Amino acid sequence: MKLKIRMTILATLILTTTLAAASDIPSPESLSTLVETALKNNPELKSSRARWQMYASKAKQAASLEDPMLMLKLQSLMVRRPTAFDRDPQTAKVIGITQAIPFWGKRDLKQEIAGYEAESYKWTLEERKLELTRMVNETYYQLYAVDRALEIVSKNLGILTDFVTIAESKYSVGQGVQQDIYKAGLEKSKMLDMQINLGQQRKSLEANLNYLLYRPGDTPVGPIPDFSLPQLKFSAEELNRKALENRPQVKSLSILTRKGEASHRLAEKEFYPDFNLSFEYMQRERISTDMVTDPGFDMFSVGVTFNLPFQRERRHAMLAESTSETNMATEELNGLKNSISYSINDNLAQLERRRKLVELYSGGMVPQAEQSLESALISYRVNKVDFLTLLDGRMNLFTFERELYDSKAEYMIALAKLEAAVGVELR
Repeated sequence: MKLKIRMTILATLILTTTLAAASDIPSPESLSTLVETALKNNPELKSSRARWQMYASKAKQAASLEDPMLMLKLQSLMVRRPTAFDRDPQTAKVIGITQAIPFWGKRDLKQEIAGYEAESYKWTLEERKLELTRMVNETYYQLYAVDRALEIVSKNLGILTDFVTIAESKYSVGQGVQQDIYKAGLEKSKMLDMQINLGQQRKSLEANLNYLLYRPGDTPVGPIPDFSLPQLKFSAEELNRKALENRPQVKSLSILTRKGEASHRLAEKEFYPDFNLSFEYMQRERISTDMVTDPGFDMFSVGVTFNLPFQRERRHAMLAESTSETNMATEELNGLKNSISYSINDNLAQLERRRKLVELYSGGMVPQAEQSLESALISYRVNKVDFLTLLDGRMNLFTFERELYDSKAEYMIALAKLEAAVGVELR
């Protein structure tokens, strides 16, 4: 009975320890969750959003008139009796208001220009989202490649440990040479060195991912699950068309081109005068003296003033500035279209190459290398091949497995770059 109780307690302790250890292991990462977190928390993205909102608020102000000016004055007071308003007919209390009014069309153009500028920042924000999504994707699949490499290295360390055991057994019965033991030990040390380097790479990638997600740099990143390669069904022409329709930066530069054109129209309006309307009301007192009798009727005045646009050189410079602004945005847009076309064709070539490599390694070279290594191990046990052949088979399998997972990761990275270039999700 006591033995049964002890066994129950021991089993409970083992289970508790196992569950505690399992709870320390981060759960597998979800790419969609990571991207969502980055888009929600990244401070650079928040800064871009605040900049867009700032310029959107500026656009609402652009068409507003300047505040009217209120004028209060006491007119033609006598120096000897400044408080006497009934001694001279020219003395009056005056209240007036003035309002500046730009030439017809200027306010609408200013609002149009400010609206274009705000909209360009809106598309800049969307472009930043695309870029951030691409960077999270790249880091995610780089982590995948490092995780698979660590698994392969761990497996190879186990294989080399078996090689050392076999070599020692053969040497102990006089069928092997001591040099084989040293070679196996050296290869094992190389694997350990690679394991250390890969561990450092993973920590760096974790830090980069945490930076993009704006969370503490030491936040653990769970393992990256395996995946199948998505099939891309679009031609280069279709992708180019999608990019011109959806890429935020294309829209931003198109908006800036229209902003330059509106600025040119506004510069042309500067050759016309702006106006200032005024109204004044004069309150006068009745005057009755030995010298003067005045009934003191109130009076008012209405006026308009306007500037004389004689500074032609400055206005021609404004026209030249707006023309250059339009040309700059147009050529930047042409350059972007050219860059998009190159990026689409280059990444399509990368995708095709990586897909073929994945099919080659997974369907042929890795299984063949596994069979070759198994055959070499059997032959080495019966002294039909030397230890160098056995190590060569192990190295071939290691290299092909690394290339398989690197190609899968590079395929997904190229796809992320293609999606960023086109501006829409393609998987």
